Amino acid sequence: MTPSRIAGRAGVYVAAVVLAVYSAFPIYWMIVSSLRPTQDMLMNPTLVPDRLTLDYYISLLAQTDYPRQFLNSLIVAVSTVVLTMVLSIMIAYGVTRQRIRGKQMIIGGMLYAYMFPPLLLAIPLYAMFAKVGLNDTLLSLVISHLTITMPLGVWFLWGFFKTMPFELEEAAMVDGCTRLGAFLRVVLPLSVPGLVTVAIFAFLLSWTDYTFALVMIGSDANKTVPLGLASMVGAFDLRWGDVMAGSTLIALPPFAAFVMLSRYFVQGLTAGAVKG
Repeated sequence: MTPSRIAGRAGVYVAAVVLAVYSAFPIYWMIVSSLRPTQDMLMNPTLVPDRLTLDYYISLLAQTDYPRQFLNSLIVAVSTVVLTMVLSIMIAYGVTRQRIRGKQMIIGGMLYAYMFPPLLLAIPLYAMFAKVGLNDTLLSLVISHLTITMPLGVWFLWGFFKTMPFELEEAAMVDGCTRLGAFLRVVLPLSVPGLVTVAIFAFLLSWTDYTFALVMIGSDANKTVPLGLASMVGAFDLRWGDVMAGSTLIALPPFAAFVMLSRYFVQGLTAGAVKG
């Protein structure tokens, strides 16, 4: 191996390490800040804490509405994922396999809708929900999240179904499967990486949403975790320890999902990039 190639490879490794440290350090600082005492966090914030405490987590779970907010976020995120998957699969498969006029316009229109900023959609959606009596409900938040998760899901799955040979379904139907049976037994199992990728993206977009929740939710009983954490940052009372503990807890579900499904997630991103 020539010196130039060695230097180039070393540069790639150094860049990767720097990027990894740059990306992981805020997460590390959030976790250690949630575990260090208040005096150490404000007066002597060392890189490695000398003492550890769970006081922030205890006060957060016992003295605030964080458990209720966490449950609200979980209900909204899971409902958004389920509806996104069902609707995206139906639309993407129908546009791919059926003869529909203007199918390219449908797909392009959904992608164009995804480009709108959430705040631009939140105001008219709130006016619509207020007229039908759905304002300040978790259902209104789920419907709002679908405006950003479903276009992404349809676009991504359309790339999967479009390049999947129809002969596979025809062979299953020749063997006795119905059209629905061929879809459930052939198409869906082959699309697992894409389905997992869409589910993870939908969960992340819903779980971390703040804009729609700020507009749609007004009562404390229906607040989600992002709203609850934002309410802890007051003008005179800045509870950094509780905020860091809450941020650590809200990061656990996406992290656990990614660890368990990382193999499918990487496959889905790679296949989507190639097939789309």
